[in-house]
Amino acid sequence: MCGIVGYIGSKQAYPIVINGLKRLEYRGYDSAGIALLDAGAFKLYKRKGKVAELDALATQSDIGAALAIGHTRWATHGIPNDVNSHPHLSQSGRLALIHNGIIENFSALKEALIDRGFSFKSETDTEVLVNLIEDIMKEESLPLDQAVRIALNQVIGAYAICVIDREQPDRIVVAKKGSPLVIGIGEGEYFIASDATPFLEFTKNVVYLEEEEMAVVQPGRSLEIRSIASNRMVDPYIQKLQMDLESIEKGGYEHFMLKEIYEQPRSIRDSLRGRLQPDKGLVKMGGVNEYIEKFNKAERIIIVGCGTSWHAGLVAEYIFEELARIPVEVEYASEFRYRNPIISEKDVVIAISQSGETADTLAAIKLAKSKGATIFGICNVVGSSIARETHAGAYTHAGPEIGVASTKAFTAQVAVLSLIALRIAHDRGAIKESDYHRLLQELDAIPAKIEKMLESDAQVLEISRKFKDAQHFLYLGRSYNFPVALEGALKLKEISYIHAEGYPAAEMKHGPIALIDENMPVVVIAPLNTHYEKIVSNVQEVKARNGRVICIVNKGDTEIRKLAEHVIEVEDTLDVFTPLLTTIPLQLLAYHIAVMRGCNVDQPRNLAKSVTVE
Repeated sequence: MCGIVGYIGSKQAYPIVINGLKRLEYRGYDSAGIALLDAGAFKLYKRKGKVAELDALATQSDIGAALAIGHTRWATHGIPNDVNSHPHLSQSGRLALIHNGIIENFSALKEALIDRGFSFKSETDTEVLVNLIEDIMKEESLPLDQAVRIALNQVIGAYAICVIDREQPDRIVVAKKGSPLVIGIGEGEYFIASDATPFLEFTKNVVYLEEEEMAVVQPGRSLEIRSIASNRMVDPYIQKLQMDLESIEKGGYEHFMLKEIYEQPRSIRDSLRGRLQPDKGLVKMGGVNEYIEKFNKAERIIIVGCGTSWHAGLVAEYIFEELARIPVEVEYASEFRYRNPIISEKDVVIAISQSGETADTLAAIKLAKSKGATIFGICNVVGSSIARETHAGAYTHAGPEIGVASTKAFTAQVAVLSLIALRIAHDRGAIKESDYHRLLQELDAIPAKIEKMLESDAQVLEISRKFKDAQHFLYLGRSYNFPVALEGALKLKEISYIHAEGYPAAEMKHGPIALIDENMPVVVIAPLNTHYEKIVSNVQEVKARNGRVICIVNKGDTEIRKLAEHVIEVEDTLDVFTPLLTTIPLQLLAYHIAVMRGCNVDQPRNLAKSVTVE
């Protein structure tokens, strides 16, 4: 949640920070603000709404400065308004601070500060933190960095912060716990952000702060990193970014979401490249190879994730149990961490997260590690917290996903999970050699089949016109495609604000059938497989109650075509890989309906891309 950007150097800071905020707006867009430090004085601009509104406000005045910090907000404490927007100034106006995260003990800290004579203008926990730092500076006569360190040792919660002092205009103090923070290293200048996208055109040399680390950033000086708890110096580990600027731009598409839907053939190929070698009968994955014995001897695989990543985990449950014959449990990370789960060193936990920063998933990882389980991470962001916290893992190589509603990350996750299942199944001898080679060949063919399916977008567009005003949708699927029904419903409700539910098709008769009438569109995912006759029966039951049926079918389908009001064809594939195909038209359906309803598909209300707070 929330995006933070900072710059210090010799360039004009404002355009760097404001453009960085626009790139981070997927992390939160309730309000935005920027503080510039120039000639020993702050210039502070804050505005409810999008970064563009902030930009219009700030450009009305002089904005020259070589040091600035900016923030785009997803509200936690306090409603979205100008006052609650970041940055927040300390009571004297000496310090300015931006913050991503939640200070859980802010109420107790606030009461203590009020007793010491402090007053507060906002409802935020962040204003409490900046005043706590100022109080420590004053009472203990400490420089900014030491006051920040002492204050953070009193804080309970999660944070990524940037703090500047008008009396020390040559530095920014940053710190991280539970929220992402990356420092870009330029020529005599530094960039700070929640991820690397704000400064891609300036530098690709970065340092990712580790948990409970802080840094003093000063132009012309080496980066100074310390442990917040012990004050011990830490050697910076500088990485080279592989990302390019083109990957975070729309490239002629109206929305990032549509671009990312159309990127799926490439993102799946990139996730399979070098790992899947069907001509040699090989799956080569370094992290899996290193821990193959752990997987082979596992009594159970536990998959944890949130939202779309949880749905990918549900697909993986079917795939792992079918191919590798290992028991699998799929857990919401947010529930797993609180229910005192039974975990042992014989378990392998697979943690899935697009951002690699999901707070609940990180907490689940730490809990499972404490019980001795082997943790394998699957994420999309190099250098992210989950990538560093796990024993081993695999990146999805989907490329940056800017649209808040996940599309290409989901299919990339399913592709990588399929590879892992195939590698383990073959090593365990759980599948026939001929079946193994056929599965490899079919997985390799999936990107080309998606390319073919995307040609039917115009048909999905026409169907969307007929259902854009619906108030409710029901999605039904069986077996591998039950999680696809959940994912399809999630996409629609996320971006169009239409109430939608996904169910196993057989569960329709256990409640949801009561909702079906002539006003209820029912999306049925019905590829030809071993459960086809059952799905046909479900469609007949919907039709008998005047439900309006949209079916996802294989080419050449004849039975369901007679019953459904609309059909969308997908390419043929093996059952195990059908989710990689059937999810595509559901993404397009949600996208087109949302656009027709005038919704902001890339930045849907109340949502943020990376959920770094509980």
